[in-house]
Amino acid sequence: MTVVYALTLALLGVAAALILYRAARGPSMLDRAVSLDAMTAVSMCGAGAFAVARDDYSDLPILLVLSLLGFVGSVSLARFFTGRSGRRPR
Repeated sequence: MTVVYALTLALLGVAAALILYRAARGPSMLDRAVSLDAMTAVSMCGAGAFAVARDDYSDLPILLVLSLLGFVGSVSLARFFTGRSGRRPR
């Protein structure tokens, strides 16, 4: 394990801890939704760093699935929070 990989994992771990803190402590449901979307991005970065460190790119379809999951989740949450305002969007 190189120093760069160890530093990358440490920074991603700190980011994940801060995101989980925000998800648990967030005052609104929208804060929790945004933090879980950011957690998806951090997990994608971790999977990419793992693939680069091993020099084996057979796990890259996992990144594709995570990106699609993050996009669909963000869009569905945006529609959910827009619909809760009492007005229907035109």
